[in-house]
Amino acid sequence: MKQVVVTGIGAVSPLGNSFYESWNAAKAGLSGICPVTRFDTSETRWKVAGEIKGFDAGGYLSKKEINRLDPFVHYAVAAAIMAAEDAGLISSNLSLVTLHSLLNYGGVIIGSSRGGISTLEGSIVNSHLGPRPSRVSAYLMTSTTISMASSCVAQKIGIHGYCLGISNACASGTNAIGEAYRLVRSGYKGPVLCGGAEAPLCRICVEGYGVSGALSKIKDFSASRPFDRTRDGFVLSEGACILVLENYESAMKRGARIYGEIIGYGNTTDAFHQTIPTPHGEAKAMKLAIEDAGLNSEDLYYINAHATSTPLGDKTETEAIKMVFGEKAGKIPVSSLKSMTGHMLAASGALEAAFTLLSMKEGVITPTINLKEHDPECDLDHVKQTREAEIDVALSNSFGFGGVNAVLVFRRMVD
Repeated sequence: MKQVVVTGIGAVSPLGNSFYESWNAAKAGLSGICPVTRFDTSETRWKVAGEIKGFDAGGYLSKKEINRLDPFVHYAVAAAIMAAEDAGLISSNLSLVTLHSLLNYGGVIIGSSRGGISTLEGSIVNSHLGPRPSRVSAYLMTSTTISMASSCVAQKIGIHGYCLGISNACASGTNAIGEAYRLVRSGYKGPVLCGGAEAPLCRICVEGYGVSGALSKIKDFSASRPFDRTRDGFVLSEGACILVLENYESAMKRGARIYGEIIGYGNTTDAFHQTIPTPHGEAKAMKLAIEDAGLNSEDLYYINAHATSTPLGDKTETEAIKMVFGEKAGKIPVSSLKSMTGHMLAASGALEAAFTLLSMKEGVITPTINLKEHDPECDLDHVKQTREAEIDVALSNSFGFGGVNAVLVFRRMVD
């Protein structure tokens, strides 16, 4: 079994158009949630979202590619190029000069829950509902399929190996990282770029999640309130985060910077309900990830929670954490990045994994903002202000509709 490390990270999120811009904003406790600008919300009850601001896909794709691809692919390609640059595998996001032959053996695994849904919605409106119906684009099917994010990343960077698109609801990005971890650990030669990408900020998505009861009706930036007594749903968001995974020997041989090590992965299903989670399935995923890491519950020092801000979801995750850690549960620092980003669906799990690595490397935990009134049923050690902490081992949770659960365990590597 190979030792699996993370050597590059790239991201675009509601907090910033690069990973470190997003990370610094999160450490400062800033919110990326704002009024929806992508469509007219005058007739909807849901008014805020986590939008990416000022992003220029032209730095990563040609004009023709931009027109032919859905924004979720734009975000994935941008994040992947930044991650590959960060890992020292390519030299420039303009010329994309390959620096290492490892990319010939590389792989790409990217998850997305909704894929190109905004482009699909736009095509339906333009071709059937507009005053002047237009032809359906010849690129509609290719540009909106889940796997197109992985395929386009491979094409742009020059990766000729393993390629996979994953759609496993909100756990998709974490599943992508977990499957990449298993691939590299089993001996796959090249680095694997993995993570999640989403662009769901269109009317059908907002109204679809909204009428299901999942979205917050609060109309300001404080709408995402994980673990707060007044929480009433999540805030839908967009973005992408990609990590570069490779085996430790390869990373050391080429002198790569190492963010940390992935040592465990758990993947389970509740087999219970489309939208109602159970603590048993979530707890089982955490236990499997910890066992996969060769650890026990006494070894864990930090949990980056899924914590979407839904009344039932946050309560269920709290119950699951208590089932796994018992009396120790209330002593483990817990935080929710979604309080600042909203729910980026597949991209959230990937960004949370990346932030967990930075928390361990820099010794700082980002806060859960908007937590003003503690829910007595969510009685954990919630980090409400940026906190310094020495973290050797950490866990990152992702759960999704259909009762899918994915959990990663990370270990800090001492320089």
